[in-house]
Amino acid sequence: MSTREKRLLIFFAAAGFVALNFFGFNFLLGKRAQYQARLQESERKLESARMIRDSTSQIAEEMEWLGAHEPEPAAQQDVQTRLQQLCEREARSSGLTIDKQTPLPADASEGRHYHRARIQLTVSGSEEALYRWLDQLNSPDQFRIATQLRLSPDKKDDTKIDCTATIEQWFVPTPPSV
Repeated sequence: MSTREKRLLIFFAAAGFVALNFFGFNFLLGKRAQYQARLQESERKLESARMIRDSTSQIAEEMEWLGAHEPEPAAQQDVQTRLQQLCEREARSSGLTIDKQTPLPADASEGRHYHRARIQLTVSGSEEALYRWLDQLNSPDQFRIATQLRLSPDKKDDTKIDCTATIEQWFVPTPPSV
């Protein structure tokens, strides 16, 4: 082989070596990026598992509370009627006047464990009586709460207040008949 052919062979060998290193380096960079992405995903999962582990005691307490306070299954109409009667009775005992009451459609979305019976009442009376009434109705232990309130001064008497309240009662529906 002549010196020119030897130089050409060395040149092609060096060019091949550089090309292989270039492609190998890019391949390794791609693999490194994949491993880093997997590492970050694993770190996120680990952090999520740690958060779940740390909140386990709180969730257990909440589940125990639910087990102790969960209402018995009932028909939507029965719950709606009992809620309306309770609201009327408590309003009268608090000294409020019921101006209007409107049963609202129940929230009975499919797949939910709890459904909600709802009623909207418009009452008027003293501010103290209104707060007493709301305090009697809001009962987390009985799954009942005033979810919406609109307060305004009474147009006829400045010492009274008008309130439109939406009261909701969460309940477990009766299982469907087979």
